[in-house]
Amino acid sequence: MSWETKYINKILQGNSADILKDIPENSIHLVITSPPYFKQREYGGFQDEIGNETTVEEYVDNLLEVFDQCVRILKPEGSIVFNIGDTYKCSNLLLVPYRFALEAQKRETVKLNNVITWVKKNPTPRQFKRRLVSSTEPFFHFVKTSNYYFDIDKWIEENNRKLGKTKSNTLIGQSYFELIEESDLSSEQKDIARKELNETIKEVKQGKIAGLRMKIRGIHAPAFGGQEGGRQIQLRNKGFTIIKIRGKTIKRDVIETAVESIRGRIHPAIYPEVIITQFLKLLTQPNNIVLDPFVGSGTTCVTAKKMNRRYIGIDINQKYCSDVEKRLRKRYININNLINQSKLGDRFASAES
Repeated sequence: MSWETKYINKILQGNSADILKDIPENSIHLVITSPPYFKQREYGGFQDEIGNETTVEEYVDNLLEVFDQCVRILKPEGSIVFNIGDTYKCSNLLLVPYRFALEAQKRETVKLNNVITWVKKNPTPRQFKRRLVSSTEPFFHFVKTSNYYFDIDKWIEENNRKLGKTKSNTLIGQSYFELIEESDLSSEQKDIARKELNETIKEVKQGKIAGLRMKIRGIHAPAFGGQEGGRQIQLRNKGFTIIKIRGKTIKRDVIETAVESIRGRIHPAIYPEVIITQFLKLLTQPNNIVLDPFVGSGTTCVTAKKMNRRYIGIDINQKYCSDVEKRLRKRYININNLINQSKLGDRFASAES
């Protein structure tokens, strides 16, 4: 039996570090997971269960054992994404996620490409008198090579569509005319500045660009970056520079979404499906293999199946594995019902015609 037949589109029960050793190197397109957090929850009380170690050091060492296998089986164009939460001990924040990330970075075989911050819109409703409520978690994005797959246009594309719409506004850019007059630019430079500003305002109103920014020498701080070239040269030679905003949002390393709670799920921690959707759009293509070595509630595999990716899920807890398989079967039944209803409707339409 080939390893694909044994593992792909399967939920496997057992120790992740052991199971992963059976997968050939350079086989997986994306590893995305959220391991059990250190001293946060009881996930089943198994002897080999990660999260119940005595010290943070032991916890990180056990995570790295799994991480090293993930690196080995990852394709050169692949990515690894680990989401780890933090915890306090004796009122001291342990910085567990960053301890893991620093140790993982010591591996010469991987590079930390990004830390994406999940901002929770509905954090746990508790109030502390001596500290603020934690409402963020990091997702660490590791790669093996500089040739990793990365479709940046797909990252939170829904927001781009909303922000790309511009409104007609007669006041667009008007404040810059006043600043041009107040500046120490020469008369000739002011004439050029007014002309270019008018042309750019026209582009905004025609919908060719989403907006504009203007920097004027002596009025505004130098353009960001300080590099010799581009805007710095324009500021020096012309006395101003106009920045055209093209309509797409800046691709920030932030995801803002609510914590999900799914009725009937036995796993105590579920990260939102929208997060997995965004990472799959950014880092994978249809039919790629997505692996979750701590599958938990199964959100990774369910989302992968929905998006036409192949999946592998692993968990030490058999109850979690069974629950994930039920979620996957239920989704398969729902899809087939929709297909069958559509076919039935087509037959009725054919008969009536």
